[in-house]
Amino acid sequence: MSQEQENKEYGDSQIQVLEGLEAVRKRPGMYIGTTSSRGLHHLVYEIVDNSIDEALAGECDLIKINIWPDNSVSVEDDGRGIPSGMNEKLGIPTLEVVYTVLHAGGKFGGGGYKIAGGLHGVGASVVNALSEWVEVENYREGKKYTERFERGAVARPFRCEGDSDRHGLYVRFKPDATIFEETVFDYDVLLNRMREQAFLNAGVKIILTDKREGMEREEFLHYEGGIKSFVEHLNNQKRGSVIHPDVIYMKGEKNGSIAEVAMQYNDSYNETIISFANNMATTEGGTHETGFKSALTKVLNDYAKKCGVIKGDDKNLSGEDVREGLCAVISVKLTDAQFESQTKAKLGNSEIRTLVDNIVSEKLSEYLEENPSAGKLILEKAMAASRAREAARKARELTRRKSVLEGSSLPGKLADCQERNASLTELYLVEGDSAGGSAKDGRDSRFQAILPLRGKVLNVEKSRLDKVYSNQSLIPIIQALGCGIGEDFDISKLRYGKIIVMADADVDGSHIRILLLTFFFRHMRKLIEEGHIYLAQPPLFKVHKGKNVRYAFSDEERDRYIDELGGTGVEAERYKGLGEMDPEQLWETTMDPEKRTLLKVSIEDAIESDEMFSVLMGDMVEPRREFIEKNAKFAENLDI
Repeated sequence: MSQEQENKEYGDSQIQVLEGLEAVRKRPGMYIGTTSSRGLHHLVYEIVDNSIDEALAGECDLIKINIWPDNSVSVEDDGRGIPSGMNEKLGIPTLEVVYTVLHAGGKFGGGGYKIAGGLHGVGASVVNALSEWVEVENYREGKKYTERFERGAVARPFRCEGDSDRHGLYVRFKPDATIFEETVFDYDVLLNRMREQAFLNAGVKIILTDKREGMEREEFLHYEGGIKSFVEHLNNQKRGSVIHPDVIYMKGEKNGSIAEVAMQYNDSYNETIISFANNMATTEGGTHETGFKSALTKVLNDYAKKCGVIKGDDKNLSGEDVREGLCAVISVKLTDAQFESQTKAKLGNSEIRTLVDNIVSEKLSEYLEENPSAGKLILEKAMAASRAREAARKARELTRRKSVLEGSSLPGKLADCQERNASLTELYLVEGDSAGGSAKDGRDSRFQAILPLRGKVLNVEKSRLDKVYSNQSLIPIIQALGCGIGEDFDISKLRYGKIIVMADADVDGSHIRILLLTFFFRHMRKLIEEGHIYLAQPPLFKVHKGKNVRYAFSDEERDRYIDELGGTGVEAERYKGLGEMDPEQLWETTMDPEKRTLLKVSIEDAIESDEMFSVLMGDMVEPRREFIEKNAKFAENLDI
C-alpha cells in the first residue's frame, strides 16, 4: 500500500468513539486491572463496596453474598436502596443511570455519602458491562422496583412491582465468559476479602454462602473489635507468640478524616503492615503508612533514650529494627480520597500523613509510659533486631572483602550464558549436581545459565538476615543474581530476566521449592512482584513404544498416551528425579522455550501469602499439622 493510500485509509472514519459501556467491554483491564481470576473477583468487590458504603453512612448493618449453582453471585443489603425516581439530566430512571452510565453515583458530593470507597463511581456500571446479565431488585420507600440488563444493555425496563416492607438492594449477576479467562468463583478468595471488610467496619454483619453442589459452605463474619480483632486474627494465623498481651489501639479525627491504627508485636523476624483507605486495601502503601512508620521510629527512639537503652553517641534504631515482629493494621477514612488508580493501590493525601503521624506520636508515647513492662519488651525486640542488622552488615562487609557478593564475582559452579541483556536471559537454579550437569549440557548457552544448588537451603522464616550471609546454599544465588539483598537490594542490577527453580517432582523437590520461595518472598519480594520467579515443570513419566516416545506431566496424560500408542507393549517409566534424564531429554521436556511449561510465581494476595509462609515455614508445628490435614486430599500420587 502506498503512503497516499495509507493516509486515505486513516481518516475520520477510523477514529473510534466507544459509547458508554462499550468502552468497558473493549478495554476491561482499564477498569478492573485484569480479566484473570483476580478481575473476576473484583466484580464482587465492586458491588459489595456499594453496600459497605451504605454501612459507612450508618444505613446498613447486614450484607448477604451468595454464590449460586450457575456461578452467578448475588449481593443483598438492608440499606436505603437506590433513589427510585427519574434522573432529571438524562431522563431515565436513577437506577438505570447507576448501572449504565460511567462515573455516575452518589459519591461526588451532594451529601449522599460522606465517605465512600468507590471513588470514581464506575463500580456498578462496570460490573453490568462485564456481565452476561444483571438482575436488580431495589427496595425503597415501601416499594419494590426491578430492572434486568444483559451485557450492559437494558433487557427488561425499570418498573415498580408493588408494595414491600423491605428496604435495601439485591443485585445478582453472572460474569461474561466471553470476557473473563475464568468464571468460577473461589469461595476462599471471597471469604478473605469479606473478612477484611467485617474487620474494617466494626459491627457490620456479613454472611457469605456457597450454594454450589458439593461445595456448600457458609460463614458469618462479625467483629465488634474492628481492626483490633484484625491484628489478633493475623497474629493468630502466624501462630507465633505475641510479646505483649494487648493490642495497642489508636484513633484520631481531624477535618472529617478518621485514622485508626492497631498494632502488636510477635516473636517472628518479619513485619506485617496492612493499610486501607476507605476500606480499600492500599497494597502499595501511601501517605498513611509513611506517617505511621516515621512516628513509630521516632517514638521508640525517644523512649529508648529516655530509658537509657540508647546513650550518648549510640546509633538510633532504624525503621527496620522497630518494625521487626510488628503486626499492624492502618485504616483511614476520608471524604476526598486521592488514589493513584481505579484499583486504589496507593493513597496520596498529604494531610493523612500528618494525621496518622500525630496520632501515633501521641498515643503510642502514652501507651509506653503507662505500660512500662510492654515497653521494655518492645525495646528489647528492637535492640535485638538492631544487633542482628549490625551483624549482618559486618558479615556483608566481610564477604565483600572476600569478593563473595561483589557484582564482578560469580559463583564457581555457575555456568553463565553469553547474552548480557537481562531481559533475554534465564537462570536455572537446579537441584543437585547430577541434574545440574545434564542441564549444563542440554541448555542453550546463548541465553540460559545454570546454577546447581549445593547444601541445605536455609529456612529464612526462622532466621535473621545475618544468618543468610553465612549460608553456603544462598550465597551463590545472591552472587549470581547480582542485585544484592536487604539494604543493598537494587533490582536494576538483576542479571537475569527469568529465575527458574528446577527441582525434582517429589516431596524433596517441593521442599526445596518452598524454601527458595520463602527466601525470595522475605528478602527479594520485588523479584516475585515484578514477575521474575518461575517454577519449571519436569515430566513425571516417559511413555514409549519402540521409537515412539511421549512425556507425561500427569497420571491422566500418561494414561492417554498409553491408549494412543496402542496399550500393549507400551512402557511407562516414572522419573525419580531430574538426574535420570539425559541432556537431550531435559532440554526437550523442561528447558526448550518452544515446548516447556513454566509456572510464573505471583503474589495475588500479600496477606494470605504472608500467613501461608508463616504457617508452612514457621516454628509452630500445630498450624502446619492443621494445614496438612485440611489439604491432604489435594495431594495425590506423591513420591514419599
